[in-house]
Amino acid sequence: MRFTLPAASLIALVAEVVANTEKVIFTAPSAITIPNIRPGLDDLSLDVLSPAGLRTLETNLAVQFPSDTAPRGVQSWYLLKGLEAGRRYEVRACWPATQPTEFWLDVHNLTHVFETPLLISSLADYSEQRQHPGLQAPRHAEPEATSQSVLLLQVHSAADYFTSNRTLMEHPPAVDVDIILDPFLLNILPQSLGPTALYITVLTAGSFFLSGAIYNWLYRIAEIPKPHTD
Repeated sequence: MRFTLPAASLIALVAEVVANTEKVIFTAPSAITIPNIRPGLDDLSLDVLSPAGLRTLETNLAVQFPSDTAPRGVQSWYLLKGLEAGRRYEVRACWPATQPTEFWLDVHNLTHVFETPLLISSLADYSEQRQHPGLQAPRHAEPEATSQSVLLLQVHSAADYFTSNRTLMEHPPAVDVDIILDPFLLNILPQSLGPTALYITVLTAGSFFLSGAIYNWLYRIAEIPKPHTD
């Protein structure tokens, strides 16, 4: 089936409307040397986002309603690695509007997490939940120490609705989420917006020259003397 341009544009707008987005913008820190000792970052069993690797993670996150002990619901952690020091990035969480949820995104450097008891405890609990009991990870030759820009992403997710259905209130279903790592172009705008910015620039320039040509054409018509009738 072929769509005309207006129809395709309308579909894109509808797709945008039915999705919610929460984001955090940050500048990648200086590279640090990650030693080859165990346990290491890989042993945390975190999903990894990287500009040169996986940049969009399609997942579903458990949620719960805010409480005194968990005012922001459920926590999950992700590793951002292979970043370019000094470059701006954006991490977005996108989820369907049909699944009302509140998200909070925070990025932390490793030192801050390891020196903050509340954060390191949360990270350890999440890492333990992701371990598979009874399964031993294959042992490979220890990699050499590497130097790279690394951050930890902390995501809070809380259900944000009310229903008379007691089951849904006591056990809210997991939410489908896309977590996206988006580098900035020249530290000005996200890379994913590059084609849109180029389109708007070309459209603006074309409109400027076209409007000038139409103006000159109308001006010449207005200057043509009309024949006099006696």
